[in-house]
Amino acid sequence: MTSTHPESTLGQRLRRVNLPLAAVLAAVALVRPLFSITDATDALGRPGTPLVLTVLISVIWILAAGLGRVREPLLTLVTAGVLYALATIALSGVLSPILDGELQGPLAKPVSIVPLILFNAFWGAVCGLCATWLRGVRERN
Repeated sequence: MTSTHPESTLGQRLRRVNLPLAAVLAAVALVRPLFSITDATDALGRPGTPLVLTVLISVIWILAAGLGRVREPLLTLVTAGVLYALATIALSGVLSPILDGELQGPLAKPVSIVPLILFNAFWGAVCGLCATWLRGVRERN
């Protein structure tokens, strides 16, 4: 059985998305804003720390979907990217008034919400393509 099902409709493929895994992977990615909130990013250095965190998160996503028994690695990681974007929007909406005294982030600039979601869906898609490739390599061996 291959990881993609070309004969399936999009609706059928979406029903095979591993939502629990996507949610866990989105939560893993929240380490990036956590580092920023705690000033660990500044302490460890910019731009290196965000880049290293992004690479590590991406590797975790790719390995989880590529080596696990995920039926739809591409769509699962796109979903993880979208869930991560939604979680960062919510986190920013709750924490910025507490930490900064005023609303900041995407909710303060609603025009940034759609690009944020699209960018993180794209990040998930790139990781999903890598996971699909990894699964193919693994299945051939």
